[in-house]
Amino acid sequence: MSERVYISSGDGYDLFHEGDKAIRIYQDAKLKEKCLYAALTHARVETTLVNSHSNIKMPILHEVSLIDGKWAITFDWIEGKSLLQLMQENPSKMETYVNQMIEIQMGFHEKTMPLLSKLKDKMARQIKSLDNIDEIKKYELLTRLDSMPKHIKLCHNNFSPKEVIVNDNGVYVLDWSNARQGNASADVARTYLLLCLDYPEIAEMYMDKFCMKSRTSKRYVQAWLPIVAAAQLVKNKPQEKDLLMKWIDVVDYE
Repeated sequence: MSERVYISSGDGYDLFHEGDKAIRIYQDAKLKEKCLYAALTHARVETTLVNSHSNIKMPILHEVSLIDGKWAITFDWIEGKSLLQLMQENPSKMETYVNQMIEIQMGFHEKTMPLLSKLKDKMARQIKSLDNIDEIKKYELLTRLDSMPKHIKLCHNNFSPKEVIVNDNGVYVLDWSNARQGNASADVARTYLLLCLDYPEIAEMYMDKFCMKSRTSKRYVQAWLPIVAAAQLVKNKPQEKDLLMKWIDVVDYE
């Protein structure tokens, strides 16, 4: 029997590697609904990408089970190097890797996902739940969110270079549990936010190149930044608070 090796932790779960499988074990038995919803979301994205013969590959979901009384999801373990690793190992090729990342993201934005939950609904719930901004600011953010165009494009909602694995079989995108239907520019703003927080050296390159390749107004993507910053605040990470609050207070970007 293969040894189960701890890899990392996410939002309420721990990720393990065991043989040819990745196992996401939720930390509390009470997170049953969260586990089942993540599995359903992944399965719906998987079905769409497989049936559309997409070039975008993803881990196959195999089962939802109880492990030591905790809910768990078992996927394929994808061997290879993340796009983040490749960027770190080959900084002279950074522009090439950023372009590759953008092509992948634009590829799944071409898919429509009417069966997924709406990204705007999730963001609204997150903003309403905040207790560290006042009601006037919440109202401003919710009004801005409501005014944004409604789309049903496939949004990963957590896309960054660490979620892309490259191997001899192609390119795989991981962690679809937060995927939603929505506006592609909201997904781009979310990725830009993650880059600013974790990999600031490529954030501006990513934003500029995405807007150029997709022929999207940079100002339009930036209009989502206060909203995605507020949504990120629910994670309550002290090291992120200053940047997020600064973004939330910006009414318009030049």
